[in-house]
Amino acid sequence: MGAMFPSLKLGAFLMPSHPPERPVLEGHRWDLEELQRLDRLGFSEAWIGEHFTAAWEPGPAPDLLIAQALPLTRQIRLGPLGHLLPYHHPVSLAQRVAYLDHLSEGRYQLGVGVSALPSDHELFAIAREGRVNRRMTFESLELMTRLWTDGPSDFDGEFWKMGQVHYTQHRLGFHLRPMQRPFPPIAIAGLTPGSENHKLAGEKGYLPVSLSISPDDAVTAQHWDAVLEGAARSHRNPDRGTWRIIRDIYVAPTDEEARALALGGAMGRCWREFLLPLYLDLGLGQLLKHDPSLPDAAVDLEYVAEHLWLVGSPGTVAERIRGLQEQTGGFGYLLAVSYDAADERTAWERHLDLLIHEVLPACSAPARYGAAQMSYATLATASRWLQRGIDRASAAGGSIWARRRQPGEPGHSRSATRTAYP
Repeated sequence: MGAMFPSLKLGAFLMPSHPPERPVLEGHRWDLEELQRLDRLGFSEAWIGEHFTAAWEPGPAPDLLIAQALPLTRQIRLGPLGHLLPYHHPVSLAQRVAYLDHLSEGRYQLGVGVSALPSDHELFAIAREGRVNRRMTFESLELMTRLWTDGPSDFDGEFWKMGQVHYTQHRLGFHLRPMQRPFPPIAIAGLTPGSENHKLAGEKGYLPVSLSISPDDAVTAQHWDAVLEGAARSHRNPDRGTWRIIRDIYVAPTDEEARALALGGAMGRCWREFLLPLYLDLGLGQLLKHDPSLPDAAVDLEYVAEHLWLVGSPGTVAERIRGLQEQTGGFGYLLAVSYDAADERTAWERHLDLLIHEVLPACSAPARYGAAQMSYATLATASRWLQRGIDRASAAGGSIWARRRQPGEPGHSRSATRTAYP
């Protein structure tokens, strides 16, 4: 009998990524639509990033997106991943988090980050030397959790201050605590083996998240070693079921189609124009290599698609995920990176459908799928998509086989362009 791993759950990570030319409002609408789609499909959670100086990641306020998405979704848990704590006063952020936790009725999770982009550091005049951003982050977490747990107290840290509230007349004073007591689940992400972020997660019982950009699963496995090291400080026994791993994934009926869609679509463009050059420029090229002797010039988009991305048929992707489980010793959540696929909507929606309805069950099943074989479940998925297209067209009084009207033509509507079929 093989090793027993935690029951795998699927989540999503929205950077949120949009082409730089996409108007902000259009990108925001896509993100809202994506969160509703993930909720309908049954994804367990979605996390939204925060950056201030990245045209490819134009999301400086994930809490605003979450606040809008909450009444539009029913089950999915939502959270930032993360609020960059060097750029927020912890008292103010603690209040906003508590308020949003109530609005979510307990579906909120707080993800935090130390901030990695040098341009964000420069904008906020944060020194890059001496790990100032990390020290600010850890101290901020200490203040926030203390405020939620014990209320206001005198706190005079290296970077942040908090005071007691003495004036309590007329019902003034500290009153807003999170709905989830003593506070919502807290997640913190790490990128490299031995990350201090992961050690803190282990020590404090936070949710560890791995930004897994190494094709060598043994490197990702070392992330859990850091969690264990931190847990030993406080005599905790961390649960692998809380470990999240972020990966780029694209699923289609065949390996060939999935690879073509990934390389030629939003995922490929974002990596080609933004992520890959950024990682190499920040000195992270070695992490991207399965062979340390490879020159950086060999790490191109084709290399990333072949060695890092989880791209292929449902059977191929499920097998890769099982391999990741085996090499890392097991984890609880796989977070698929979400991209602005407004220009490839049908293929993207099918990818998510295959991921949740076919890949996820296959990851737990003992039988292995053929890598290039369309399984019965794939055919069932295709049938669902065809029926969905028929239903939409019928409701609109048309046919899925009719020529789509172009913008400006009589009878054209934006919703008509969303009719989806395989």
